[in-house]
Amino acid sequence: MNTTVTSLNPILIAGPCAAESKEQVLSIAEQLQDLPVTYFRSGIWKPRSRPGTFEGIGSVALAWLNEVKEMYGLEPCVEVANTYHVEDVLEYGIQTVWIGARTTVNPFLVHEIAEALRGSHVQIMIKNPVNPDLELWIGAIERMTQAGLTVIAAIHRGFSQYGTHRYRNDPAWEIPLELKRRMPNLTLLCDPSHISGNRSLLLEVSQNAADLGYNGLMVETHHQPDAALSDRPQQITPRAFSELIANIIWRNATVSDPIMKHSLEQLRALTDSMDHRLLQLIAERMKLAEKIGKVKKEQDIQIYQPERWNEILENVKQWSNELNLSSDLMSKLFEFIQQESIRKQSMVMYGKILDETTKQ
Repeated sequence: MNTTVTSLNPILIAGPCAAESKEQVLSIAEQLQDLPVTYFRSGIWKPRSRPGTFEGIGSVALAWLNEVKEMYGLEPCVEVANTYHVEDVLEYGIQTVWIGARTTVNPFLVHEIAEALRGSHVQIMIKNPVNPDLELWIGAIERMTQAGLTVIAAIHRGFSQYGTHRYRNDPAWEIPLELKRRMPNLTLLCDPSHISGNRSLLLEVSQNAADLGYNGLMVETHHQPDAALSDRPQQITPRAFSELIANIIWRNATVSDPIMKHSLEQLRALTDSMDHRLLQLIAERMKLAEKIGKVKKEQDIQIYQPERWNEILENVKQWSNELNLSSDLMSKLFEFIQQESIRKQSMVMYGKILDETTKQ
């Protein structure tokens, strides 16, 4: 796996949430062998939220994964969460591992794993931390590369959220996209199984990832999902996996047709012009905020006016609906505008913004 991977040549990782028995692992691998699977994933050590649940078979399953490679030609990959796992992986000659979300969140563990792998030829995939923290994710990647290891991919598996929601983990697509912007040569994969938490949503999440330019998927695949010892609702059969990847549309990253390319460039130029106008309008609005701040200072009244803010929000929701815009999105946008408006008024209140006559 490297930077030459394209959206039309996706990396596909499949295999069970957890290795449960030798027969189970080999049965799944046998059914996947003729599909375009790049890596065969399987959890060996399972970090469970509470004790008493299935926590994985342990290192004995590593021998089964080597048999998967020998018998079916599928390259195995496993999750490692501490240096003991690393020792076992190196002993069994496993060449590809991933760092899980619960590990990525802990720089101490990431550093220890990186040092334990230093000097090896093991390839690393790094899942996002459980909490929505881009710097932690980047930090884990950097710790691995600084130890001389080959980071072959970042895996987006969503972010934990409290309560019941449509997705098991919030996709927060803006975070992995910002990672891609800051590290453009990094291969980015999506784990729709952990984002959705439900096999019925896998195609939706996978297609969204494909549309956003992801380089591939990691999908939990089990020969008998409803009898799995962990994460039953989100696992699918190898046959369902085959149907899933057949239904995903992987799009080109760039426009090849010269006429359509010219059309796209024109539309982007218009968009840039409109963005500039939007910024000009926001700048004008901030000047009004400064003037409002001066009035409030002269009248000795507080900066934040809850009634006025509620009035603005109601207007934004009404106008958004009239203009066929997302009222939730526009409300969030105006929350940022309101914060900046309050900051401007605060600066006026404390004399940090001078009027033009004073400047002269």
